[in-house]
Amino acid sequence: MLGAILQVLISGFVIGVLARWAVPGPDPMSVPMTIVLGVFGSFIGGGIAGAIFGVEQDSGSVFAILIGSILAATALLVGYRRFVQHRPLTGPDAYRPPGQRAGMGNLFGSPAKRAYERGNVADQLKKLGELRDQGVLTDEEFEAKKAQLLAGR
Repeated sequence: MLGAILQVLISGFVIGVLARWAVPGPDPMSVPMTIVLGVFGSFIGGGIAGAIFGVEQDSGSVFAILIGSILAATALLVGYRRFVQHRPLTGPDAYRPPGQRAGMGNLFGSPAKRAYERGNVADQLKKLGELRDQGVLTDEEFEAKKAQLLAGR
């Protein structure tokens, strides 16, 4: 029994990692979420492939079930990114880290998001300083926007 549970967890992790690798851009999931992604993908894709190609233990059926599992996990990840995170799959925005959404804070790790935001604030402060030096912003406008950025708004 314990061996079967470990096998499901390990295969779920491998399928989840392959699905995350197939979709471009960062998806900072925790290991448990990667396992959940792989297990659900295996149930859906493996079940469909098993129904179509059979569940015999020959190499063709096992390969079809494996490919079906990876494709289903990839489709789940694409759907999650598109409809929950509201992120595109292609283009430069596909490579930006996901923002925190309501109710999703515990599902994804946040260190990558915080690092991205720190870099983003530093870039914005630099641009604000350039605008102030060019005379586009007054000192008061610069200080107000700087305070907003540093407060995390």
